[in-house]
Amino acid sequence: MRYTGVVFGFVLMVASGYAQPEVKAGVPNARSVRVGVEAGVQERVEDGGALYARNCARCHDLGLPRTPTRHVLSGLAPERIVAALESGTMRTQGAERTPGERRAIAAFLTGKAVGDTPAPPPLRMCATSAAPAATNAPQWKGWGLSLANDRFQRGAAAGLTPNDVPRLKVKWAFGFAGDASAAVQPSIVGGRVFVASVPGRIYALDLREGCAVWTFDADIMVRTAVDVGDAGGTRAAFFGDVAGNVYSVDANTGRLRWKHHVDDHPIARVTGTPKLYAGRLYVPVSSIEEVAGADPKYPCCTFRGSVVALDAATGAVVWKTYVIPEAPKPTRTNKVGTQLFGPSGAAVWSSPTIDENTSTIYVATGDSYSDPPAETSDAIVALDLKTGGIKWSQQMTAGDAFNLACGGPDPTNCPDAKGPDVDFGSPPILVTLASGKRALVIGQKSAVVHALDPDDKGKVLWSTRIGRGGALGGVEWGSAADTERIYVPLSDIAFRQRGLDIAGMTPNPDVGGGLFALQLADGKEAWHAAPPGCNGRPNCSPAQSAPASVAAGVVFSGSVDGHLRAYSTKDGRIVWDFDTAKEYTTVNGVKARGGSIDVGGPAIAGGMVVTTSGYAQWGGLGGNVLLAFSVDGK
Repeated sequence: MRYTGVVFGFVLMVASGYAQPEVKAGVPNARSVRVGVEAGVQERVEDGGALYARNCARCHDLGLPRTPTRHVLSGLAPERIVAALESGTMRTQGAERTPGERRAIAAFLTGKAVGDTPAPPPLRMCATSAAPAATNAPQWKGWGLSLANDRFQRGAAAGLTPNDVPRLKVKWAFGFAGDASAAVQPSIVGGRVFVASVPGRIYALDLREGCAVWTFDADIMVRTAVDVGDAGGTRAAFFGDVAGNVYSVDANTGRLRWKHHVDDHPIARVTGTPKLYAGRLYVPVSSIEEVAGADPKYPCCTFRGSVVALDAATGAVVWKTYVIPEAPKPTRTNKVGTQLFGPSGAAVWSSPTIDENTSTIYVATGDSYSDPPAETSDAIVALDLKTGGIKWSQQMTAGDAFNLACGGPDPTNCPDAKGPDVDFGSPPILVTLASGKRALVIGQKSAVVHALDPDDKGKVLWSTRIGRGGALGGVEWGSAADTERIYVPLSDIAFRQRGLDIAGMTPNPDVGGGLFALQLADGKEAWHAAPPGCNGRPNCSPAQSAPASVAAGVVFSGSVDGHLRAYSTKDGRIVWDFDTAKEYTTVNGVKARGGSIDVGGPAIAGGMVVTTSGYAQWGGLGGNVLLAFSVDGK
């Protein structure tokens, strides 16, 4: 299960929604969030602190894995918490509370009532809104830059030399209004930065100045990066939301082209960035049913991960393939009489990888949610690009069935296997070795990095352990690879109990982190850069959960401690280190601060390095800023 970024889970915070399948063309998008009591309805409500203590504290004050602490929740807008309790991750628990009680809990946690969140200042719009530059301009498309998901910006496209990197300075900063969390991967295409904010607003910003060309409001939170390309004669931008909707908007204007709901499961979502290729959009589908499965009254579990191919011009479904071919069936009744189901799970959390040579799409899958464990969970699965048929699958950890009941206060719905929850949150990277042989290289939450043979049904070529691994450990969101090595950031985040006056857990500043360079040919370690450490910073972890990016002879890697560092690809020496955890004067006038870097990594193109900063999911350093760096800040 992938929750380091809310599975981004925002395990409590994220609203999932129940949008119905639809395809619309040429109409503006409308957005609405239900946040509480109907106008004119009077309700006597118990104190919010008492409601929280009785209904919420047993999870959020005990430091359970992937469960945000009270400290984290306190930094959210009250509207976000109410939305989560009404239609999101915590809707099962929220359904047992009245509208007034949900508002009271939100007010207790945040110290603010619904409606008290101040309106942001007017957005600074660009003086001109000319069409983006040609597609051959330097770009960082979508999640992994290339079809191979290697996160490797080659040659002149980076616009940087190794000597330039130590001179990088902030050129502009953009503040996201609302929640204290910024963790989405930006994209750079045609002189624009495309990026989503937590509430679901998509921004197209000028790369050099940071002014806004247009904005678009999705129905709900957007976790994906934005892929951009030509579709049906139009330059289009594509992304997904946490309600399982996929959108196509005009990349020049932000006008909605179409929207399609890709999965009818009520808590399905799209967290991996859709991949545009040859007129089709390939969409990975995940879910947060692992969270719902913790409730003994929930009939765990019926979701199956899938890949959906859409016509990029119209949004029509070309094919859909479940990575667990067998539909869930009734298995047993739990001790409170709830019917359970299986097999389930194998969510596809990350962006697909495209193999043009063999017309194949590769995806990495999550763990199983219930018994019996699926053979295609914790696996690399190869599908035919044209038909969606499964060509082969290679499972890296068998029997990994897990949901949030495992280790929680009520283990009723925990599968017999009880984890270990060490699935894949990062995509496979397709590389060609010096010998001419090809390989798929990928890191796992087990802290093992694997190389598989895509031309021999996923045969394992080598496996190398780099850490201890675990539910939030190992390789979380992704690696980068050049022609010789794969560069792997290590999470291995750990926690320790706070004082009794502060609820929940705090990151352990002495455990986790580091960057590893492994030889693509044999998996042997070329070098290892140890984490520099937190140096006494509160709520700090040295874990490196965010995906790395490589360009200009350096590897950029963000850390939960708030630093973005550049390491020499030759020996791992740090050649540039910028502490993002500070306040910024922003181009749009929003008060902004940086913090932990997680989930999304830097985009590099045209002499610019762009990253989000501020992710407090695990009690770390919250923030809400997008930073753009250039040489000497010019």
